[in-house]
Amino acid sequence: MRLTTRNVNLNQKKMPRTNFKELLDAGVHFGHLKRKWNPAMAPYIFMERNGIHIIDLEKTIVKIDEAASAMKHIAKSGKKILFVATKKQAKEIVAEKVKQVNMPYVTERWPGGMLTNFPTIRKAVKKMSSIDKMAVDGTFNNLSKRERLQVTRQRAKLDKNLGSIIDLTRLPSALFIIDVLKEHIAVREAKRLGIPVFAMVDTNSDPTDIEFPIPANDDASKSITLIVDILCQAIEEGLNERKLEKDKEPGLKDKRIIRKELETKDIPAAIIEAIVEEEEEEEVEADEDGAIEDIEDEELAAGGIDEEDE
Repeated sequence: MRLTTRNVNLNQKKMPRTNFKELLDAGVHFGHLKRKWNPAMAPYIFMERNGIHIIDLEKTIVKIDEAASAMKHIAKSGKKILFVATKKQAKEIVAEKVKQVNMPYVTERWPGGMLTNFPTIRKAVKKMSSIDKMAVDGTFNNLSKRERLQVTRQRAKLDKNLGSIIDLTRLPSALFIIDVLKEHIAVREAKRLGIPVFAMVDTNSDPTDIEFPIPANDDASKSITLIVDILCQAIEEGLNERKLEKDKEPGLKDKRIIRKELETKDIPAAIIEAIVEEEEEEEVEADEDGAIEDIEDEELAAGGIDEEDE
């Protein structure tokens, strides 16, 4: 028998990142009431018990492994994954876990046009940075008491809504969403821009537009904690591997080489495209950000602080 890479890959099965018992203990298997179900979730439903749908955890394990593998490759390539979780029970969990792997997140409110109107969002983030500079260089002290109060309030408002994405200088390569029904605007914007979406989908959700659906209970804090923790571990692995590779090979790889390497692995085309997209965009956006910052600095220095956000 001829030994090929394909045969080796098939034989070298990796251990799953979680197991049936862990998912069961976290209550990942609990779905919604039968009357609230979405028929598109039928393939992921194991049975109905006492009027409640039970999620098939064997399929959940497979989907978690697929999502974790794809996220690991995105992180390894140096791209960003935006986590979106504005529901009460997920806010603190996501903020705590995602901050540790230095990824952007939205936990307060999804600002409409966050993706489709990204340059405007970047301007708001830059404005926050400009206000910080005013406090450092002494310009803040030259303002009247009323102006200082307005600027302070504006800074607090911007920090609450956009503080967690201050390092997001370009569109993210993927989104991870908890509760696609609640975050339907984010899903729609990502779909419009061709950004792949990872999501926890409950039995009342539609997984059709989600590239990486993870059938799971998206209401229980234990369930959310377990899955977010697994995915953050995968991201951390990718970041560590990237760091090791950078230490060994300081030079950047050609995009064609990166594409060829990724195509040998079992990664969807959408993720490959997100990873190898034009690097020139980063330079262009950096130049644009610099220009915006210069303009805003001039406006602030001249005392032209607009009060339109109040």
